[in-house]
Amino acid sequence: MTAEHLAAAVRLVGTGDALLAPSITRRLVERFARGDRLPGAAAGAHPDLAALTPREVEVLTLVGRGLSNAELAATLTLSEATVKTHIKRIFGKLGLRDRAQAVVVAYETGLVRPGRSA
Repeated sequence: MTAEHLAAAVRLVGTGDALLAPSITRRLVERFARGDRLPGAAAGAHPDLAALTPREVEVLTLVGRGLSNAELAATLTLSEATVKTHIKRIFGKLGLRDRAQAVVVAYETGLVRPGRSA
């Protein structure tokens, strides 16, 4: 990893985003595309998306497609602070720890499907 990549990664994590290597993200998505469950995942356990507002569902869908906070803000014509607020509320309502879990929920609930572009 170059010094520039390391500095960019530190800045990214500092803004509240998670950093996953593309190879890890690809394997995670492939597992869910095949219908594999992660160890400890309850069969049929899906968070209740009814607790989310329509805008929060839209944000979760875009997070599931891999958009960063800056990309979400540009796509939805919102400030990054508002995007972070939506993400924080989604995490709270669904009991999520990080973006990786949000991506899993987006796939498990059908908001995002493998092979469909953003």
